[in-house]
Amino acid sequence: MSEIIFLVEEAPVGGFTARALGESIFTEADNLSELHTKVRDAVKCHFDEEKTPKIIRLHHVREEVLAV
Repeated sequence: MSEIIFLVEEAPVGGFTARALGESIFTEADNLSELHTKVRDAVKCHFDEEKTPKIIRLHHVREEVLAV
């Protein structure tokens, strides 16, 4: 696997969550800088060294509600 994609969302209580697509990896953090570190650590822990993806892609999703 050359890359892994995470879906990043704002948590309802503050901070951010990141969930890998196609893998059982989930982490959360108070800010984006901390989230980057936690995502890297989670990926390193999940995969054997020779199978670790070389690229981590973060797909940020933000929901907005508009009143009509």
